[in-house]
Amino acid sequence: MRTARLRQARPVLWAGWAALAAGAVLCVLGWYGISGERYAERQLPYLASCTVPGAALIVAGAILLTHGRTALAGSRVEELYALLVAAGPDGTDGDEEAAAAPVAVSGDLRMVPGGTLWHRADCPLVAGRPEALPVDSRVLAGGDLGPCPICGPDAPDGPPPSGTAG
Repeated sequence: MRTARLRQARPVLWAGWAALAAGAVLCVLGWYGISGERYAERQLPYLASCTVPGAALIVAGAILLTHGRTALAGSRVEELYALLVAAGPDGTDGDEEAAAAPVAVSGDLRMVPGGTLWHRADCPLVAGRPEALPVDSRVLAGGDLGPCPICGPDAPDGPPPSGTAG
């Protein structure tokens, strides 16, 4: 399941390596030509014909390699996302209802000391973490914590519980 973007990234990488190699060869030829000349006016043709174009090719090759690697990484991310969406949760085919459902469904709320979010107890970000504490509704009323965007917890209703630590 290769994407078209992946097929386009490979030639860009090869072109980048070729430009780097050609630039290095031109710089070496320019240096060799300059090293045999004593006077600056006789060195300028080597600079103009070999060294400056060689340096430009090295810069162009570096840009092509960077672009090619970015495109390659982007195509891999797209491919992994397509596989993730195709599989869907619980082995389904990835319909919209399953994607909109929250990850966690527990009514107990947890927070991590020093954190900025509050979570459901079975949220993957706090599940199994021994440092996760029950959330006191006074902490929620203070506005210091926000709801987790992954598990989408609802704010508790009613008076604050007396036996919980915040």
